[in-house]
Amino acid sequence: MDQVRAPFSRAEYDRRLALVRAAMAAQEIDALFIEDPSNMAWLTGYDGWSFYVHQGVILTHEGEPLWWGRAMDANGALRTAWIDKASLHPYPDHFVQSTERHPMQHLAALLRELEFGHARIGVEMENYYFSAKAYVTLLEELPEAEIVDATALVNWQRAVKSGEEIAFMRKAARISEKLVDGVFERAEPGLPKNELVAEIYRDAVRGVGEDWGDYPAIVPMAPSGADASAPHLTWNGDLLRQGEATFFELSGVYRRYHTPLCRTIFLGELPEEMRLAADALVEGLEAGLEAARAGNRACDVANALGGVLDKAGIERFARCGYPIGLSYPPDWGERTISLRAEDETILEPGMTFHFMPGLWVEGWGVEITESILIRDSGAAECFCDRPRGIWVKD
Repeated sequence: MDQVRAPFSRAEYDRRLALVRAAMAAQEIDALFIEDPSNMAWLTGYDGWSFYVHQGVILTHEGEPLWWGRAMDANGALRTAWIDKASLHPYPDHFVQSTERHPMQHLAALLRELEFGHARIGVEMENYYFSAKAYVTLLEELPEAEIVDATALVNWQRAVKSGEEIAFMRKAARISEKLVDGVFERAEPGLPKNELVAEIYRDAVRGVGEDWGDYPAIVPMAPSGADASAPHLTWNGDLLRQGEATFFELSGVYRRYHTPLCRTIFLGELPEEMRLAADALVEGLEAGLEAARAGNRACDVANALGGVLDKAGIERFARCGYPIGLSYPPDWGERTISLRAEDETILEPGMTFHFMPGLWVEGWGVEITESILIRDSGAAECFCDRPRGIWVKD
């Protein structure tokens, strides 16, 4: 293994393989095909912007994981993944975006060659990167195999972070702090929003000290005024205006590990309605942090927040958090646990979440969030250390 490029120790990768193989055994899966680039990277270290074409990792119960992807990306796998060259199985470029053939035909041939043509094969059906055409083609090409849904099988094994992973998230947290500090320093009426976002990217990529910044799985969200009533608007060329709030949903990233941090900036004199709402939001956030303890449930965190907001007469309709860690576009969440009233997942030490109690109402929006670590004992630890509340700049 190239120790310079592979992000983690071999012992760490062995730990991950053992977790996934145990989950495969529990579901009686002979071979697992993993197309989610986050799961590919988590198991092998592979890191490249190649997820716009079909690629994946094949994991069986013995030996190294097998990387499968476009031929021109094989050298990228050799440079970033810990697996040997013999474990790379590239497909020719004439399969790429072809109307005459599909890469899954090549994958099916490889599975038959590996003697899994009659096996029980798990695939990530509910996934951004595994298409309906891919599934249909596998069914056609492997008629004797049993193709089963293994959505989030790997994701669930990622829920409890190792010490090595938490160290990466702490580095990302320092970058997140730098991002929000830079936003507050630069924000002023008349500044074009795209110029501010350009500086956010500059800070994000520069990183902190020797900890260089990676690209985020989600681009900066930065809506102002009435646009901030919608949680997922990005930016435009409008000018920042006096008398408006802008929330910034940002994340520092270190070697694909994310630690999001959201803060809201108001230019001018803060309206009383918004101040009261932000105070309730912060009180609810802090109640949720107290509930975020090992042995409690995901719903306990959501209900602690909700209880405070209910008393303040504020209605929320969305979940208030999700697991975070290693991610690729278009999402920095892990798509397993949700911090919401109906999720009774037990919280365990080492779990990490973006706890994000935002408010999006008619005319304005506020986001004040924390990325948190469930500790062995006591309330959750916040990765970042920045004041909560709306940041007012006259």
